[in-house]
Amino acid sequence: MLTEVADGVLVHEAEFVQSNTVVVRGRDGALLIDPGITRDELACIASDLEAHGLRVVAGFSTHPHWDHLLWDARFGDPPRYGTARCAASTREQLAQPDAKAEILAHLEGTGIEDDVPTDLLGLITGLPAGTAEVPWDGPRVRILEHAAHSPGHAALWIEDAGVLVAGDMLSDVFMPMLDLDGTADPLGDYLAALELLSEVAGDAVAVIPGHGSVGGTGAVAALIAQDRAYVEALRDGRAPDDARIGPDAREGWEWVADVHAGQLEGLSARRGSPRASAVSPAAEAP
Repeated sequence: MLTEVADGVLVHEAEFVQSNTVVVRGRDGALLIDPGITRDELACIASDLEAHGLRVVAGFSTHPHWDHLLWDARFGDPPRYGTARCAASTREQLAQPDAKAEILAHLEGTGIEDDVPTDLLGLITGLPAGTAEVPWDGPRVRILEHAAHSPGHAALWIEDAGVLVAGDMLSDVFMPMLDLDGTADPLGDYLAALELLSEVAGDAVAVIPGHGSVGGTGAVAALIAQDRAYVEALRDGRAPDDARIGPDAREGWEWVADVHAGQLEGLSARRGSPRASAVSPAAEAP
């Protein structure tokens, strides 16, 4: 079900890791951001759009992870955008033999491995480097590209509505998930990304993370502070004091602590520390 969270901005929350699809109303249709996850949920989104009298006139993927690259034929064939780096990374991934089969294999045991459509996955067009706004006939949507979480990751700032679509950042259930393979300074780059997002924090009335709860007024600043404290703790070699990875983690999300452990392992390996062999491998995040 689509729920309006701000003027002209609607959200569909999927069951799988609380994934959020965002719809922005335009003059002649809708901008569809990160639609997902299962066939039934994509069909539900399509039906809800029809009920709202909206056709999809543009799509956008915030970053090149499979759960943000999905599509359904009922959305039509409008341009589907991403940053230039996002599109390049997506093409590289999908050029690998059995890439889609590997995605589904990774989902084995989740209960949705047979319900994720991959036929239209990743068919996105990279916008020219430095593009400042999503090119569509609707409210101004600024592209805030940065080097955190994944190559070409972008948050979107829906200026008139005061809504920040954060991609896989600023989540109340996931601590910052670093790009340990695609950047030379994952911690520094993440802190720089948080600084970029802080520029709109004072004007935000809502924040929509890729996974987690929609936050209201004040949530952007609070989540930035929480995420900055986590990253700075890793940078300084301290144990983060973060409820998302501790004993008070939300019920059903205790496994996020394994993702955190994997990040410690990855950082230790990058630093050449013997600690890398002393931490158990993490479960991969979606």
